[in-house]
Amino acid sequence: MKREIHPEYVETQVSCTCGASFTTRSTLSGGTIRAEVCSECHPFYTGKQKILDTGGRVARFEARFGKKAAAK
Repeated sequence: MKREIHPEYVETQVSCTCGASFTTRSTLSGGTIRAEVCSECHPFYTGKQKILDTGGRVARFEARFGKKAAAK
């Protein structure tokens, strides 16, 4: 690696709007990153994600257009 061409790699504090914070390393100057979503509050990681009712959509589609016979 060439010397003095790469940015400094320093410890950085990441703070989320939910109040969680953790330390990581980054080349970002300033030492702090503010995140809107993290693994502590994102629905995918917390298991509180919404499941859409797709069954109702299928039934509504079949009611509007009817079931078609299978292609021959």
